[in-house]
Amino acid sequence: MLKVASAAIILATLLLAGCAVPRAAGSAGQPEVSPWHGRLALRIEADPPQTESQTFSAGFELIGNARIGELTLYTPLGTTAAALSWSPQAAVLRSNGELHHFESLDALLKQAIGTEVPVAALFAWLAGDNMTVAGWRADLSQHANGRITAQRTQPAPLAELRLVFERP
Repeated sequence: MLKVASAAIILATLLLAGCAVPRAAGSAGQPEVSPWHGRLALRIEADPPQTESQTFSAGFELIGNARIGELTLYTPLGTTAAALSWSPQAAVLRSNGELHHFESLDALLKQAIGTEVPVAALFAWLAGDNMTVAGWRADLSQHANGRITAQRTQPAPLAELRLVFERP
């Protein structure tokens, strides 16, 4: 269960981090961004199919960009469920009073969900660019209304992420 919850948090982190829109040049040539707020829902199909699918939903606040950022996930009551931060040197997951350190966001994802995630494509989709990635399909038809859906069809297990976000 901890692995599935961590997977949901990490996948959500990547997807949500892409919602950021450049505002001005930041340190080291990276754009700074305004905070983003919204809700996300992630469903990971059961593998094998006879078991129950895993679902996760949370409110979020995102600050940063694809290289350096912070994502806070909130429960329906508004308390902090988890906080993630990342940089080129490390990625950290803070949850239930514990810190988990990883060498990169990719490493954090690999450990948490046991599979690769197309990070560059996630940021492209959230920026409104329908980048093609083997095994993934993004629906950006509602992007202008602050809604995105992305589905992983290969490799198993199947997954679907839905985002509703407010523009800063």
